[in-house]
Amino acid sequence: MESLKNQIEENALTTKREEKVRNPFKPTGAFIGASWFALLTGTVGYCVGLWNAAMELNEKGYYFTILLFGLFAVISVQKSVRDKSEGLAVTELYYGLSWFATIASIILLVVGLWNANLTLSEKGFYGMSFTLSIFSAIAVQKNTRDAKMFDEKEI
Repeated sequence: MESLKNQIEENALTTKREEKVRNPFKPTGAFIGASWFALLTGTVGYCVGLWNAAMELNEKGYYFTILLFGLFAVISVQKSVRDKSEGLAVTELYYGLSWFATIASIILLVVGLWNANLTLSEKGFYGMSFTLSIFSAIAVQKNTRDAKMFDEKEI
């Protein structure tokens, strides 16, 4: 009778330990929060910089459009790369266009900043906030997709 009681207690402890084991591929709350914080910091900082900039409205529109274009492009790249790695069908045309759009947005920003009548610190600010924004957009997209996968499949 005593051994049965010990065995039941061991099973209960094992079950509790198994419940606390976290899947290492599921994004943590801290990483999700940090990714969203970085995305908001980058995009809001970039937009506040544009709002306060002493440049023509058409220049502000150019830099804002590049930000939106870059964000969409990197999310598209992340999705197509992930789809390919999971064996989902992705056409080479879409895959190539996603990479082309990403590279084009970066080149357009670099060319625009190179030719802009801004101080080096302003150029650096726009470059860094753009880079932070596109990198964190990739992380947010990855986290969103991973979290959805774990919710649906209960992995």
